[in-house]
Amino acid sequence: MTRLRNIVVAIAAPVLAIVFALLVTSIVIQISGGSAMDFIEIIFSWPSDRLLVNITNQAVMIYLAALAAAVGFRMNLFNIGIEGQYRVAGYAAAVVAGAAILPGFLNVALAILAAIAVGAAWAGIAAVLRVTRGVSEVISTIMLNAIAVTLTGYLLHTYGIRKGDSRQTTAIPESSQVPGWNPFSEGSSEIWSLGLLAVIAGVAFWLVLNKTRFGFDLRATGQSETAAVASGVSTKKMTLIAMLISGGIAGLVWLPSLFGGAHYYGSTFQTGLGFTGIAVALLGRNRALPIAFAALLFAFLNAQSNRLTIEAGISVEVIQITQGVIVLAVVIAYELVRRYRVHAEERDAAEAQRPGSTSEEVPV
Repeated sequence: MTRLRNIVVAIAAPVLAIVFALLVTSIVIQISGGSAMDFIEIIFSWPSDRLLVNITNQAVMIYLAALAAAVGFRMNLFNIGIEGQYRVAGYAAAVVAGAAILPGFLNVALAILAAIAVGAAWAGIAAVLRVTRGVSEVISTIMLNAIAVTLTGYLLHTYGIRKGDSRQTTAIPESSQVPGWNPFSEGSSEIWSLGLLAVIAGVAFWLVLNKTRFGFDLRATGQSETAAVASGVSTKKMTLIAMLISGGIAGLVWLPSLFGGAHYYGSTFQTGLGFTGIAVALLGRNRALPIAFAALLFAFLNAQSNRLTIEAGISVEVIQITQGVIVLAVVIAYELVRRYRVHAEERDAAEAQRPGSTSEEVPV
């Protein structure tokens, strides 16, 4: 009975948060002169085949960004620099793939390794500053985000190829482009095959975190550095490794799009995924499977935002309001759930200790 109650309570928290967010957003729309009914109708309508493909592709990139954030959060580290890490990693991967140093799939594998290495190295800067100088990773990663924008802009302007009014890296050769697959009609776009990177990363995240000594040390350090040190764990080493892993996963964020549709770094690069990933990691409580559902939810809301503007005349910023309220509501809901669970456990323990309780006595 207790287990069933815990499952119901755990599911109720995010559901209530989403309902609350939709209610708040509807009130905002109604006050601003829009139609809350149109908003609800469009949000809950089934997307077209093309939008379903877009939702899947967006969810893949958001999921990878959220996993990168979750690694840090489980270690009690706030890696706010995912945006910069996947930016420099995406540029590096595009340059390596465009150079076509190796043929075919080997070129793809080399670019993936380059992205992981560059993303990890960029996050490693903040990690080294944290363990050697005590600099907060929040401050250093935010500053590194700004540096990443400037650095990639400079490299693109200096070494990129001019295409009209913009610049781009050398396009990936056709032999290294990764074809997608289309589960729907021929007219819709394709699901990126490198979306499998998200599946691999998610499974690895769960296995390492829950089935290895390293994962136990990481979680223990995040919950209590004092207890971790007492058990012989080097917190500085764990901080460095966790940030490197976080940055390496962040390096994968844009690769499905690069090899599946963009084929170069330039005007096709999608920004903002890093910050969205942080919100999704919080919504998914830093756990692999809940993060996947949260990534799908955010991708779904993003995909429906264009319909809100076209069909109902509602600004796309409304979706950002919805996402923000969802995150805030989830934080509050989970805290309420935690308090309820503690209270329920205390009540059950007190009930078990009462005279005449039906609980079995343990023989001495």
